[in-house]
Amino acid sequence: MRKKRTLAGTAAFGLALALSLAACGTEDAGDDSSPDSASEGPGGFVPPDIAMADSLGDNEGTLSVLAWPGYAEDGSTDKAVDWVTPFEKQTGCDVSVKYFNTSDEAVTLMKSGQYDVVSASGDATLRLIAAGDVAPVNTDLIPNYADEYDFLKDRPWNSVGGQMYGVPHGYGANLLMYNTDVVKPAPTSWRAVFEDASTYSGKVTAYDSPIYIADAALYLMKTQPDLGIKDPYALDADQLAAAVDLLKAQKEHVGEYWSDYLKEISAFESGDSVVGTTWQVIVNYTKANVEAILPEEGATGWSDTWMISSKTEVPNCAYAWLNHIISPEANAAVAEWFGEAPANPKACDLTSEGFCDGYHAGDESYADQIHYWTTPIEQCLDGRTDVSCTTYQDWTQAWTEIKG
Repeated sequence: MRKKRTLAGTAAFGLALALSLAACGTEDAGDDSSPDSASEGPGGFVPPDIAMADSLGDNEGTLSVLAWPGYAEDGSTDKAVDWVTPFEKQTGCDVSVKYFNTSDEAVTLMKSGQYDVVSASGDATLRLIAAGDVAPVNTDLIPNYADEYDFLKDRPWNSVGGQMYGVPHGYGANLLMYNTDVVKPAPTSWRAVFEDASTYSGKVTAYDSPIYIADAALYLMKTQPDLGIKDPYALDADQLAAAVDLLKAQKEHVGEYWSDYLKEISAFESGDSVVGTTWQVIVNYTKANVEAILPEEGATGWSDTWMISSKTEVPNCAYAWLNHIISPEANAAVAEWFGEAPANPKACDLTSEGFCDGYHAGDESYADQIHYWTTPIEQCLDGRTDVSCTTYQDWTQAWTEIKG
């Protein structure tokens, strides 16, 4: 039997879970194929040598899914929202779902080997690859992969040395939202939440995660070129220190750090927050007079990736899931329920009118302004080899220091 999750509370709570965020076949018997172990990613990152499937067989009958809430709906939250049951009927793979609330939690859970596939954001993917917890994927075995937007493929957070480690799922930008009745003139820059934060002291909000350090780094990259930041996820010790100093100064004016989207909506509707980072879906649901922009410096954002455990014993069902979840039907359903742009352009034909335009789906000029979450690693992702860069662990320690 499929393990159903138990959701208590109102429909709004269910929707909150569905919208909360922060986005290879393993060895087959007798398969000795693997990507070139010498393939390098940015900065010389070399992944473990893990075999990749070169063919598929009969589905095994079960699949354990580890996912962000809202990415694997089976009708339990809303009877009309279900893309798990059709998969089970089509493939015979009985699905169980475990939800996680943070990327750190997902990384820890994947180490157990209990889960066959995971929806990983960019602040988790390289950690999973480096630890050998996920396998390279043979995209030739995933027919729907060919339809996905090219600008989401072979990126630093989902591939190494040209080898994909999953399939793109959905993406979006971390925008700047402001109360139009209070914040005047309308902001055009992240300066509103950094250097000008004192103007709205106590009513500034920011995303609660170490990866938010990249938002400060992006602002410094555009406004203080002497720091030499070329990639907001590739910070040496001095560059990280500059970002930390900026965020410590900001903290004096932050009323709330948020990770639960309902809390940010509530804060803007009550007036407790008037300016800060947001997602497009939050803008859509907030009843206060708000607008959101992609600031002139660009923005951070997410492009989530479905990956396959290197320890899975059900590679056929795992590959079937990856192909299903990026199919036009499933990708459209997830995008609308979760609130993000789909990775498959064919999904836009199945979404409500204006949905894909609202989320800038397929707009490459818009996507080029997004610096997608990527795991900071010691090998500088900007290609520098004369220094070591700070790691996600360093960022986690810094975030604790910032928040006090």
